[in-house]
Amino acid sequence: MLVLKFGGTSVGSAQRIKNVAELINNKEQKIVVLSAMSGTTNSLVEIAGYLYKKNHDSANEAIIALEKNYYEVVKDLFSSAEYLEKGKDLILSHFNYIKSFTQDMFTLFEEKAILAQGELLSTALMHYYLSEQNQDSVLVPALNFMRTDKDGEPDIFYIKENIKREIANNPTNSNFITQGYICRNSFGEIDNLHRGGSDYSASLIGVGTDSDEIQIWTDIDGMHNNDPRYVENTKPLAFLSFDEAAELAYFGAKILHPASIQPAKIANIPVRLKNTMQPEAEGTLVSSKSNNEGIKAIAAKDNITAIKIKSGRMLLAHGFMRKVFEIFETYKTSIDMITTSEVAVSVTIDDTKFLTEIVEELKKYGTVEVDTDLSIICVVGNFIAESKGYALKVFSALENISIRMISYGGSRHNVSLLVNTSDKKEALVTLNKNLFENV
Repeated sequence: MLVLKFGGTSVGSAQRIKNVAELINNKEQKIVVLSAMSGTTNSLVEIAGYLYKKNHDSANEAIIALEKNYYEVVKDLFSSAEYLEKGKDLILSHFNYIKSFTQDMFTLFEEKAILAQGELLSTALMHYYLSEQNQDSVLVPALNFMRTDKDGEPDIFYIKENIKREIANNPTNSNFITQGYICRNSFGEIDNLHRGGSDYSASLIGVGTDSDEIQIWTDIDGMHNNDPRYVENTKPLAFLSFDEAAELAYFGAKILHPASIQPAKIANIPVRLKNTMQPEAEGTLVSSKSNNEGIKAIAAKDNITAIKIKSGRMLLAHGFMRKVFEIFETYKTSIDMITTSEVAVSVTIDDTKFLTEIVEELKKYGTVEVDTDLSIICVVGNFIAESKGYALKVFSALENISIRMISYGGSRHNVSLLVNTSDKKEALVTLNKNLFENV
């Protein structure tokens, strides 16, 4: 059994849907996990925003515009009168459902139901197209098996039991089509795994079905050794370990959602990153093995805020660090980097939702300084902090860049540096030249 996940750009048009259908046209048993067509989730978020504000006129305009786009997709996708009619009926049903929310009060749970429509549409369209082409296809609703527990974490036992039952109902089928991103919560309400959740869905489904491999299909040929948006001549990486891939995903490599690595790592299921536009490319294989020692790749994470707490009492104050961290825990705000000295501690965060409250709480323990417009540069590989001068290579390359913080030695896979966002591109280019091009 394989799990193949296709992102929004991979199913972003009628032609792209046809391309995916061709890719999965074989007798190998697989579960195909689809995101919403590109742009759909953003439109649904916009619609939900209007509904929250009770701006029903703007909501209806946005709904009609999106509905029109889907009718165009149906016209381009299907060639037979039967499936053209089925496609139109599908669009009408889903958009009548969305329009029904313009008549009533709008809540968070109704927003989740609206956001789910993108994945429900893309999978139904794929299922219909495969059926029209006489390809095996069974539509397996993710809402039948994907569930989170009372803490909002995936209920692995429930997922495994129910996805296996769904597959057992069609043992000879080769293509099982299901939705990424959407799920039910512990109360049975429609919920989701948050943005990027389709990767997470694929990983959880892979674990639930004891799959041989999880494939993530996007619009780039694997994970690259640097960010191709800022650096020319980057190269795809043939192999990464789970730990290396997790570091790169967390610190800015957009091809893979960070949460998707952990389930696959625990179950030791390889994850292969492939390009829908260039299916012949090898892509990147992520597994428990690392092919060699050394620096592998560089990534950057933007929108970082640094918080420094200075306290003359810190050196002798028992429990000072615990009190600081408890404040971030109270506001459910994760820390990316931390450095300490005798009189100060500095941390970075990327979620500033509760920044004002956090700063006010921290002021109980010292003077607080906040810096914004920062980026974390993450250098990832398979190396030991004490050996072979890897740190020297990194810091020498950045001799003309102002480095605000350094995190080194906490992991054998990661050296992180905090820089001004205005210096990010120069840092990425310089690192690329010194670490990869001049070797």
